[in-house]
Amino acid sequence: MASVDPYLAPLTEVARSFTELTGVPVDLPDALFRRARLAGLERPGRTSANGSCHLLPTADGWAAVNLARPDDLAAVPALLALLGAPDEPEGLDGLRTAARRITAAAMAEAAQVLGIAAAVPGSAQDARPAVHASRRGERRIRAMAGLRIVDFSALWAGPLCARLLGSAGARVTKVESATRPDGARFGDPAFYRWLHDGHDSLVVDFVPGALDEIVAEADVVIEASRPRALRRLGLRAEEFLAARPGRVWVSITGYGRESDRIAFGDDAAVAGGLTGVDGNGAPVFLGDALADPVTGVFAAHAVACSLAEGGGELLSVSMAACAATLAQAGTRVHPPC
Repeated sequence: MASVDPYLAPLTEVARSFTELTGVPVDLPDALFRRARLAGLERPGRTSANGSCHLLPTADGWAAVNLARPDDLAAVPALLALLGAPDEPEGLDGLRTAARRITAAAMAEAAQVLGIAAAVPGSAQDARPAVHASRRGERRIRAMAGLRIVDFSALWAGPLCARLLGSAGARVTKVESATRPDGARFGDPAFYRWLHDGHDSLVVDFVPGALDEIVAEADVVIEASRPRALRRLGLRAEEFLAARPGRVWVSITGYGRESDRIAFGDDAAVAGGLTGVDGNGAPVFLGDALADPVTGVFAAHAVACSLAEGGGELLSVSMAACAATLAQAGTRVHPPC
């Protein structure tokens, strides 16, 4: 099985630049593989290390389908019907059979219609930069120490970003919905503690107006939602950035803020082409949901870069594009300051 090491040059540069900006060293092997080690996950093949994402052979290649949530598993019969294969056995066996009769793009598109994360290997390469920065407010240069960060994100990428910034002296408050807690709470407790060690925690009802006071004093917001989700609650990145100089808003999504496609770490890595090859030339997963920790490091670095230049920026970080940056490691990639 292929090693992840040949792909790490761009990420190593980003981590080095983050250290130069903040004084905080980044242990990349620990960031990338801690969850797998703590959970005792085996090295993945055509099924991801956590068992939820599957590389399925199709009529013209491969497609990754991630059945990460109970709702995804419940939607498999509907997916088979959408694929024109309602008589196939329910579950993964039926998907494998149906996939062989259609194109990879058709499989990924049908899954996404039902809200199931899916991707064609390499489909997100050359689509967009890993980090897109747009100026929406005035600049004001300040030190990282003591800055107030509100973290609305969940799972891995956003919390890792918050952890790295917290290690540089920022004060982090993690905010969760009372009805939809962070799914990482139901995973390995030691990993969750590692991500959120030293952070304050708030659990609130996500209703219009409830978050206004929480972000009023924030200098940085980290979120991983579709833009419309927070807008419904009255939070708009543009207004947050315009209200006070030097603020930063970092938005982590699967494919960029303009896309409604959902993604998790394994399928986003596949979309970016961050996969290995087995002895038969077939794609295999690398590591454990690699696009998650890779994106967390990219996002933390982007925030540090922005703050060093005065902030006032909306940072859109694409998980698939972060993975693609590593997959295209044959050419030298400079940190995206």
